[in-house]
Amino acid sequence: MKIAMIGTAHPFRGGLASYNERLIRQFQAEGHTADLYTFTLQYPALLFPGKTQYSEEEAPEDLRIIEAVNSVNPLNWWRVGERIRRENYDLVLIKFWLPFMGPCFGTILRRVRKNPRTTVISIIDNIIPHEARPGDRLFARYFAGPVQGFVAMSQAVLKDLAAFTRGQPCIYSPHPIFDNFGAPLERSRALELLGLDPQYQYLLFFGLIRDYKGLDLLLEAFADPRFRGSGIRLIVAGEFYTDRAPYDALIERYGLAEELLLVDHFIQDSQVATYFSACDLLVQPYKTATQSGVTQIAYHFEKPMIVTDVGGLAEMCPDGRVGYVVPPVAAAIAEAIFRFFGATDRQALAVTLAEEKQKYSWAIMTGRLLALRERILRSL
Repeated sequence: MKIAMIGTAHPFRGGLASYNERLIRQFQAEGHTADLYTFTLQYPALLFPGKTQYSEEEAPEDLRIIEAVNSVNPLNWWRVGERIRRENYDLVLIKFWLPFMGPCFGTILRRVRKNPRTTVISIIDNIIPHEARPGDRLFARYFAGPVQGFVAMSQAVLKDLAAFTRGQPCIYSPHPIFDNFGAPLERSRALELLGLDPQYQYLLFFGLIRDYKGLDLLLEAFADPRFRGSGIRLIVAGEFYTDRAPYDALIERYGLAEELLLVDHFIQDSQVATYFSACDLLVQPYKTATQSGVTQIAYHFEKPMIVTDVGGLAEMCPDGRVGYVVPPVAAAIAEAIFRFFGATDRQALAVTLAEEKQKYSWAIMTGRLLALRERILRSL
């Protein structure tokens, strides 16, 4: 088949780019021809909360990445849609995560749909964003109009989709494992690279820091006096996409500065293995969520995790099999951490974690996408 994916890819950075590039590699491995259409402009600088949108990594040599899409130029949307329509793709996939992209993607897809050969399917991270803005629902509905089928990566998003679709088939298929960050390092080597003392055990909070991700809850949990002298320390690795001051205030209030490593910049793909190889336990203290790619990095490195019972996190992290699911409350997070380090049979947990990991292959995702396409074609 001839397949195209529209969405973030190199030279842009982040989990969206990693996902799209890995999915296209899977299609290529299965014998399909696959292209990636990424942005010339993803976010206007005034709307981007981070330091840069661009990756420091070399461009992948095994992918055909076409820089074409300007998210704020309607003339560009029409031209890109026409370009993709003329390419006669059998399947066009589009990743949707933010209603801001609705007008751009919705217009492109309306042009693409002028080619009856092409089936359009969207993989949905979120249809309702974590941080609401005016126009969200209008933009999301405009985007959803020309899409012929949807794949939601959590049951929560699958439920949300019902308010935005008009009879198009919607299926659930969880986020596959992020296995594109290389092999684990020896723990001692990872700790050496980070300048950390091997006598301690380490918690990890990983990824872009937004208020809904609950770093404040983790800092309050880590302030529990029982952590002092426990031999447990905390790594926080990720760029702030929100005001840093409240988090610094918590660190100062509870006297945590000597107990944690705060790496306040974007972690490039080539560095991810170091952080996950150094840690003993991943903590995702989210206040709201749909699903999380960070979970799937932990699966790749076979790291146990504590997640809060919000959105689709618990779907991906069955309690007692890969770690623990707790309420989004600091005290509950602290108790689960102590339970892990004090009472958990880690060897048994490693076995069940490895078993759960098998559910999330990329071949499962491509198989479901192609099966959904066949279902759409049969209904025409």
